[in-house]
Amino acid sequence: MRTYQFVTLLVSLPGWVIAQQASIDSSKYPSLKTMTAVQDQAVMMQQLGIKTLRPGPSGNESDPNHANYDEATANPCPQLPDALTTKGGKKVTTPEQWWQVRRPELLDSFEQEMYGRLPKTIPAVTWRVKVTDNEQVGRIPVVAKQLIGHVDNTDYPLIDVNINMVLVLPQNVKGPVPVLMMFGFLPPALPAPAQPSPADLEKINATFKELMIRQNPEMKAIFDRYPAYAPITRLPGPNVFAPAPTGDSPPTEQLLAAGWGYCLLEAGSIQADNGAGLTRGIIGLTNKGQTRKPDDWGALRAWAWGASRALDYLATEPQVNAKQVGIEGVSRYGKAALVTMAFDQRFAVALIGSSGKGGTTLQRRVFGEAVESLAGSGEYHWMAGNYLKYAAAESSFGRKTGCDLPIDSHELLALCAPRPTFVSYGIPEKGDAKWLDQLGSYKATVAAGPVFKLLGASDLSVNSAYSPSQMPPVLTGLLDGQLAWRQHDGGHTDAPNFQYFIPWASKLLNYSRIPK
Repeated sequence: MRTYQFVTLLVSLPGWVIAQQASIDSSKYPSLKTMTAVQDQAVMMQQLGIKTLRPGPSGNESDPNHANYDEATANPCPQLPDALTTKGGKKVTTPEQWWQVRRPELLDSFEQEMYGRLPKTIPAVTWRVKVTDNEQVGRIPVVAKQLIGHVDNTDYPLIDVNINMVLVLPQNVKGPVPVLMMFGFLPPALPAPAQPSPADLEKINATFKELMIRQNPEMKAIFDRYPAYAPITRLPGPNVFAPAPTGDSPPTEQLLAAGWGYCLLEAGSIQADNGAGLTRGIIGLTNKGQTRKPDDWGALRAWAWGASRALDYLATEPQVNAKQVGIEGVSRYGKAALVTMAFDQRFAVALIGSSGKGGTTLQRRVFGEAVESLAGSGEYHWMAGNYLKYAAAESSFGRKTGCDLPIDSHELLALCAPRPTFVSYGIPEKGDAKWLDQLGSYKATVAAGPVFKLLGASDLSVNSAYSPSQMPPVLTGLLDGQLAWRQHDGGHTDAPNFQYFIPWASKLLNYSRIPK
């Protein structure tokens, strides 16, 4: 029933958009380009002077071009860029040097070579509360809001961007409360929509029957044969006697039980997850429907921008502690969560799940997913156009690989310092494939440590039993500092780590659940 309600919303929205666009004189604006992902990538290659790209390896180990899983050949350039050495070769030894010199240098390099730069002017977002509902999630009373963030498209009305978000806050604790923002694929649904009372439902059924009979008089005979039948019935209500959430409960229920709120953000409503959509969404809107330049932002940076705009809204909610808002995501959204945390210092904590290349895994590693897997495939749209250079097989500038990147993922993690950052993975046996290179992410997390320490935070070195090349055993969490690591025994999800993340984050944010 709930899924059907949201499908109805999605079906009705394009009709409104089409009606709006029908009244627009499109001749006044640059023509909206429509391209396939292959065509868009070819345009970018031409801009960069690239003739051919190396294809990414196959994830199927029986294929001739299968990915490398041999540690002996996984590190063609083992020396990582030093996060604490400036471009001019000067060693960074004080927090002031980090904030004033080195951090801006790294941000600039990540924008230029990997994730892209935001446009100088991005239209404002106006948030509208579509629905406010008092609900019950298990035994926990909540207030749930469905929100739409409309991006001002006055300058280019041929593209309409509306960000979909749901905010759920517990009502049984004193506020303001911390909130975990979570990236997702689908339009977010309210957790447990309140239902009409029996008396109200009777009125609804009576009116519905009248409307159906008016539309089709034959319905009267059918209803006369079944006088007690009610076309609309109540869904099962929440179980207020349900046991308290455990580590096996949905992460959202664990958050609510700990006195946190949560926010679900539909990434695709910000920017489509494909190359063909780069002339649409927020990227297309700011480009007025034209193709990107090499240093323009990709989808990861666009999703991160959308999360920042959602945080703008959360800062207006009295029951939200805007200084204790976290960001979370898994897989491609784990990459987006890390980019969000690195670029927007207002986010207080992050849970980065199974993010692979483009996330926490070292770019220089050749193990499973490769730079070519992103740049040379249908995932290039996540990155800036310049990232394609590092998969170039034949070009005007020669051949480049991940070893030629001036930055790497340990420095992206370092940009999160000193804020609490939790790196999560599962195991290949359960579906968190070797492709993701768990060891490559662990190495990056260790290598980010010196920046955390410089800024007065604790890194993984508090657990010195494990070397950068030797991960802790599965289920062994390194959770004593602001930089944390834990590999659970599940699959491609971070859900099994929530029971560890929540108390870890609550402690570091100095938050304890206070009942009303």
